[in-house]
Amino acid sequence: MKMKETLRLGKTSFPMRANLPVRELDWQKDWEEVDIYEERQKINADKPTFILHDGPPYANGNIHLGHALNKVSKDIIVRYKSMSGFRAPFVPGWDTHGLPIEQVLTKKDVKRKEMPRAEYLKMCEEYALSQVDKQREDFKRLGVAADWENPYVTLTPDYEAAQIRVFGKMADKGYIYKGLKPIYWSPSSESSLAEAEIEYKDVKSPSIYVAFDVLDGKDMLDDDTQFVIWTTTPWTLPANLAISVNENFTYVVVEADGKKYVVAKDLLETVTNAIGWENVAVVKELKGSDLEGMVAKHPFYDRESKVLAGDHVTLEAGTGLVHTAPGHGEDDYIVCRKYGIDVISPVDGRGVFTEEAPGFEGIFYDKANPIITELLDENGHLLKLDFFTHSYPHDWRTKKPVIFRATPQWFASIDKFREDILTEIDGVDWIIPWGRTRLYNMVRDRGDWVISRQRAWGVPLPIFYAENGEAIITPETIDHVANLFSEHGSSIWFEKEAVDLLPEGFTHPGSPNGEFTKEDDIMDVWFDSGSSHEAVLRGREDLSFPADLYLEGSDQYRGWFNSSITTSVAINGVAPYKAVLSQGFTLDPQGRKQSKSLGNTIEPNKVINQMGADILRLWVASVDYESDVKVDMNTLNQISEVYRKIRNTMRFLLANTSDFDAKVDRVAYEDLRSVDKYMMIRLNQEIKTIRDQGYDKYSFQTVYRAFVNFCTNDLSAFYLDFAKDVVYIEAGMSRERRAMQTVFYDILVNLTKLMTPLMPHTAEEIWSHLQEEEKYVQLTEMPGYQEFANQEEILELWENFMEIRSKVLKALEEARDNKLIGKSFEAKVTLFPNEPMRMLLTALNTNLAQVLIVSDLEVARPNTEIPEAAVKFDDIAVLVEPAPGETCQRCRAIKEDVGSHKDLPTLCNRCAAIVEEMFPDEVREGLE
Repeated sequence: MKMKETLRLGKTSFPMRANLPVRELDWQKDWEEVDIYEERQKINADKPTFILHDGPPYANGNIHLGHALNKVSKDIIVRYKSMSGFRAPFVPGWDTHGLPIEQVLTKKDVKRKEMPRAEYLKMCEEYALSQVDKQREDFKRLGVAADWENPYVTLTPDYEAAQIRVFGKMADKGYIYKGLKPIYWSPSSESSLAEAEIEYKDVKSPSIYVAFDVLDGKDMLDDDTQFVIWTTTPWTLPANLAISVNENFTYVVVEADGKKYVVAKDLLETVTNAIGWENVAVVKELKGSDLEGMVAKHPFYDRESKVLAGDHVTLEAGTGLVHTAPGHGEDDYIVCRKYGIDVISPVDGRGVFTEEAPGFEGIFYDKANPIITELLDENGHLLKLDFFTHSYPHDWRTKKPVIFRATPQWFASIDKFREDILTEIDGVDWIIPWGRTRLYNMVRDRGDWVISRQRAWGVPLPIFYAENGEAIITPETIDHVANLFSEHGSSIWFEKEAVDLLPEGFTHPGSPNGEFTKEDDIMDVWFDSGSSHEAVLRGREDLSFPADLYLEGSDQYRGWFNSSITTSVAINGVAPYKAVLSQGFTLDPQGRKQSKSLGNTIEPNKVINQMGADILRLWVASVDYESDVKVDMNTLNQISEVYRKIRNTMRFLLANTSDFDAKVDRVAYEDLRSVDKYMMIRLNQEIKTIRDQGYDKYSFQTVYRAFVNFCTNDLSAFYLDFAKDVVYIEAGMSRERRAMQTVFYDILVNLTKLMTPLMPHTAEEIWSHLQEEEKYVQLTEMPGYQEFANQEEILELWENFMEIRSKVLKALEEARDNKLIGKSFEAKVTLFPNEPMRMLLTALNTNLAQVLIVSDLEVARPNTEIPEAAVKFDDIAVLVEPAPGETCQRCRAIKEDVGSHKDLPTLCNRCAAIVEEMFPDEVREGLE
């Protein structure tokens, strides 16, 4: 018999190499076969409900890293809640209408305007559903547990019907109206845009100062005087109908280079410098209220521009006199409406001037800038032309500039219930506190919501028109249309005539001949997703309203968070969520947004195929997701190395409990050695931290750090490091070994449960090697936190010992550097403690040589002189010497009693006694 065979070297079939890309697929297939998601729901059936409502990603293309960050975060929360006493079903969703899908079909050379609308919509639907399937498989590959067979999709008939009912309820309360008002308009999309669909980019724009001749100065201004305005959008001058001033400002008439001009007094120096006037003299001063009612002449049309008073006029820039075109600006529109001035908006949906702008018909608005500037120069009304770079709104999909353009649109009146929304915002738990401020300010300052879009792919506005043009939105028509959509889908709106979509026998005083038409516009896609609380939370029996949590990217303060609370407060009077959590964006190491054009993207599927989904999930847990997250492959490789260390730690524990039967061999806590009790206490401290400070507060980074630190510092660098001298060397049934195995096994069971939300595949693999009754760790409950007798005393004792240990390790390192010893097992350590340290060492009642992994350890008697060679600290001195004796062939310690046993001459007395008891026959025959 060989000496190695007398050792209890751990054995396990749990492989060191994870091979996650292959094994994860096996686990997922197994989970699908047993329907583990449904099994978890059955276990939780009668428990309190926790609903995390999934904000629907847009169905277009494979998932990106931001999708992975978001969906894995949700899965971590739902899995934890499901294992913590809650019924936590997770229904995934998809947003499927809107311009991006139309753009995809356009790139495929589909001619939308050359085919029946119903046929086109069918093509959009088929493409959207193909993308849903693609992303569903991507999310499933991440290990996300969800009701994948029953997701919600915004194009399904039941969803569309619920959305129609939301619209109907808002209309019934008087919140829906049609108006001609300047809104964001995208010429590149040929559609109106909501504020949520706007992003800002720097552009170079003309900056011009223009003179308007005075026609009527109310006997306060001479006829040869000119009002000076400043604008960065010369193309809006054909729509100019007025000049706005602030009635509280002081204005001056100045003579400059032989001409008279009117500007705000406080901006005179700025205007003088900008235009380049040289000889300037103030002729008189007037209040803004004096200017109100004066009349100027349009600089190139035979048209008047009235002087109006408006609070929107400031002294921050310009001249204090504001060019006012009610068809191209919200403030302009408001002040002109106050004075009864009609709107002119001489630009069509493509951004091209109409006949309402004589001389510019057929010209794209941006191309008109130099033409208008040249015209002003020729007729003497251009005072200065310059250019500057500034931030300008763009269509977030086409990435092209937008304009303000007055068009007939359908609106939701936010003013009518704004205060209710703000009150509800104050009642929500904003897990990231600044989220409340951000949304509150957005709602406080936003205008009415433009809900109509001039596109094809979307839910139609369920509005009919009578022969006299009156809009018809009644509970009767809404209910009928909703029922039609529920049965046939919304495409029926475009397949049938208006009269066929109305309730049978419907009449209206505005249609004496019984003829009706219908609205052709569709709803803003934010109205689609913003109706999910009604279509999903209130529409499915397994869910509840309001949701406990909404979790999305920080861009959703202007998007889904916003539209959801708007529609919910409008029809239900309450917010659709009790709490909101937001995440930042994924960036490259330089802080740039990941994009294919920059070549800095990381595709989740490639990472999964190379490393495994659990690596990506562990990365999600490791980051501070409240801020933007920088990531590259080097980051993921580092996470992979952390995973490897965790896996090897768990493998060591598995290998050294393979002969341990938890039901038979467990050692009671009170019978454990002091160091084992310390580790049990530390384990339970980590359980408390991971649960209370980590999962319960949605701080995955806390979970990650606590888990990694416990595995690395408490286990690998300490407990497991000296454990080999027990679990390998001691007799199989010895109390010391069984005590340590008890701790090992408890650590295994508890850590495996705790890691399940983060790394379900790895956790399930570990669980399959344990002796627990439940077949799947996902079907277990999270471990509770346990406190033990004399816990604080034991903690204090061992935490103080750790200070001694660090000093001993430092002394051993110095001895190693000085070539005095090699491995720490070659050392004898003598400690020279002060009295408090001596009391501590006595109280430990522990084999300190074993814990410190040295061959011999001695505590010097009190008042013993400290040798010069000792490493001295404030409270203890440490002398390291080569251990006397020979190396034991079995435990590898250097002992003076090696050779004392006549039959086992190469062993120390401890090993000889163990071997003789375990293998008496082999000893007599002789060991190799």
